[in-house]
Amino acid sequence: MRLTAFTDIALRIVMRLAVARPDDLLTTRAAAGMLAVPYTHAAKAVARLSELGVVEARRGRGGGLQLTAAGRAASVGALVRELEGAGDVVGCEDDVPCPLRAACRLRGALRQAQEAFFASLDGVTVASLVDAPTGPVLLSLTPPGDRAGTPGI
Repeated sequence: MRLTAFTDIALRIVMRLAVARPDDLLTTRAAAGMLAVPYTHAAKAVARLSELGVVEARRGRGGGLQLTAAGRAASVGALVRELEGAGDVVGCEDDVPCPLRAACRLRGALRQAQEAFFASLDGVTVASLVDAPTGPVLLSLTPPGDRAGTPGI
């Protein structure tokens, strides 16, 4: 199974925020730069993570992103379920629906496999994702403008 780019970006943002110091409020733009993802995609992911109560996003001067306590303790399986949505693995109901959909056993088998995939992530927490060696690498990431001593994005 392959996760959507949206889920991938959201999980990367959560991981980066999990290693941030309490006074280290990253902006969405800085997080996007550090993680090498488009700002617009990062902004959509942050909005969804905020809706889920995983990230607190404060606007304006002195604002930024922080991982909530619930976000730090969140199960990766639960997050992926929320971010991926309830869609099927295959496009049985696409614009041209599959002619086998009424009698197909594959759809159920794939749904079961998808749930097994999510269940395998249920025991993994966001906090555990940033244990070494991942945490130090996340901390070393800087926005592209900061690498040369110039102002960040």
